[in-house]
Amino acid sequence: MGKKGTIILEKVLVEKMAAEGKCIAYHNEQVVFINQTAPGDVVDVRITRKRKKHMEGTPIHFHHYSELRVTPFCQHFGTCGGCKWQHIPYEQQLAYKQQQIADNFQRIGKIDLPDISPILPSAETRYYRNKLEYAFSSKRWFTREEIASGQELDRRALGFHMPQSFDRVLPIAHCYLQPAPSNEIRLAIDAYAKAHDLTYYDANTHEGLLRTLTIRNSSHGEVMLVVQFGGGGLRPEAADQIEEMLAYIMATFPNITSLQYVINPKKNDTYHDQEVKHYAGSSYITETMEGLQFRISAKSFYQTNAQQAYTLYKVARTFAGLTGSEVVYDLYTGTGTIANFVAANAGKVVGLEYVEEAIADAKVNAQLNNLTNTAFFAGDIKDLLQDELISAHGRPDVIITDPPRIGMHPDVVKKLMDIKARKIVYVSCGPATQARDIAMLDALYQVTHIQPVDMFPHTHHVENVALLELR
Repeated sequence: MGKKGTIILEKVLVEKMAAEGKCIAYHNEQVVFINQTAPGDVVDVRITRKRKKHMEGTPIHFHHYSELRVTPFCQHFGTCGGCKWQHIPYEQQLAYKQQQIADNFQRIGKIDLPDISPILPSAETRYYRNKLEYAFSSKRWFTREEIASGQELDRRALGFHMPQSFDRVLPIAHCYLQPAPSNEIRLAIDAYAKAHDLTYYDANTHEGLLRTLTIRNSSHGEVMLVVQFGGGGLRPEAADQIEEMLAYIMATFPNITSLQYVINPKKNDTYHDQEVKHYAGSSYITETMEGLQFRISAKSFYQTNAQQAYTLYKVARTFAGLTGSEVVYDLYTGTGTIANFVAANAGKVVGLEYVEEAIADAKVNAQLNNLTNTAFFAGDIKDLLQDELISAHGRPDVIITDPPRIGMHPDVVKKLMDIKARKIVYVSCGPATQARDIAMLDALYQVTHIQPVDMFPHTHHVENVALLELR
C-alpha cells in the first residue's frame, strides 16, 4: 500500500497482451490491466482504477524486462499517447493483432468461422501516415525531468494532446509517423509563433489565436497545410497576424502545394461545418491508385496509410469477386475511394455517406476518372438505404460496408437482412463492433473469408476484411 491509500502491487508478472494495447497480469486471481508493458515483464504497479472484477494500473518500477522487448526509437515513447507498441518487435505486434481478431470473433461473434488468413503487414513501419493533426496549447505538458530541472520554460506548446487530457499538449521534437517536411514545418511554425508572441489556444477559456495545424501529404510529394485559428482570429487586429504568418509559411516552405486556413469560434476543434479559406496553391492534393486519381480536400477523409490502403482495397475487391455486371452498394463510402476503385469491375456502384462534403468529393473523383457507372448520395445510411433507393438504382448483388469504429447502426444491419445481397464485404477498423454486427447477420450469412490488414504499425489498431455469403 502506497501513500494516502494508493495501492502498489509488487513484482507482478505480465502474462499476455489485451485489448487497446494493454497487457494482462493477475493478482489474487483478479485481472490487472497494465499500460506500457510487454509479456514477460516483472513490474511494480500503481493501481489507478479498481473495479469489482478487475483493476487498471501503470508500471512504476521494472524488476525484469521481457526478452520480447526492443528499444523504442522515439524519444517521446511512454509520454506521448501514440505508437504505444514501439517496445515490441513488429513481427510480434502482427501476431498480437492476428490474435485480437480471433479473440473478438470468438468472444463477441460466437459464430462458426473459417481460418483467419495471416495478417498483411505494412510495407513501411515509420513515416507511413499522410495526415497528422497537431494542437496549439497555452498549457504545455511538462515531463518529470523538466519539472525537476527548475528551469523557466515556455508554457506554450505545439504537439499532441496528452492521453486523457483535453487541454494539455506535449511538444514534439520529432515524430516518426509522417515523412518530411512534416517535422520541419511544425517546428518552424512553432518557433515563428513564439518569436512573434502569438497566443496559443486555451481549451478552458477558449481564448488564443493559434488552434490546430493539419499537415497532409501525397505519395507524389504534394503537401497541404490547414491552419486553424480560434475565434480571436475574427478580431480586426488579428488579420495582419494571420496574413504575416501565412506569408512566412509559404516563403519558408515553397514546396507546400496547398495552404488553407479556418477561423473557428466554436468550442470544439472540428471544422467540417466551418468555412475553409484558400490562401495559396491548390485547394486539394491528389493521390493515385492503379491509375485512378483521388482529389483530397481539407475536409476529405482518405486512409492515412495510402500504400497500405491499396492493399486493403485490393482485398475488398477480391472478396467482392466482381465480373463486370454486378450492382454494388458501397456503404459509408467517404470520398468514394472504394466505390471508384471497384467501378471498373462492376455494372453500377452506388455510394452512400453521411458527410455531404465527402459525397461532393466522391462525385468529383468519379468525374476525374471518367467513371459513368457511379452514383453517390449523402445522408444517414439507415435513412438512405430504403426501398425507394433500391427501386431507383437496383437491388445490390454485392454490398461493401466500411463503417466507422462504432460499427453499423442496428437499423442498417436489419436492412441488410431484408435486402439479402449475395455477398457482403465488411471492412472494419473496429474488430469488436465488426464481430458484433456479423453475429447479427449470422442467421442469413456465413463468413467465408477473413483477412486482417495492418494499417497502423506500433499501435494496437488493425483493419479487418470479412466476406459474408448468403446461406
